[in-house]
Amino acid sequence: MSRRCQITGKGVLTGNNVSHANNKTRRRFLPNLQDVSLVSEVLGSAVRIRVSVQGLRTIEHNGGLDAFLLNTPNRKLPQEALLIKRRVQRVMAKKQEALAV
Repeated sequence: MSRRCQITGKGVLTGNNVSHANNKTRRRFLPNLQDVSLVSEVLGSAVRIRVSVQGLRTIEHNGGLDAFLLNTPNRKLPQEALLIKRRVQRVMAKKQEALAV
């Protein structure tokens, strides 16, 4: 499994450790990823995703997983998030059709 947030797309960065003597050695800056289950009200179930803590705060700030996905443009979402967004949109369309009939 890659070290990449499935919501924001945040990944590993590289840089240098710099000692007191100014020696430089390469290092990796890893994102703070958590495996979480977020409840989708539209789908009626939990969705397991690997998300950074900053991404989790963004989701909560926007009113939950469904609201975040529906209000975010497709070009700003990674592939995994787009798949979840399409599922949510399909279920919403089915519910709208059922209400119209």
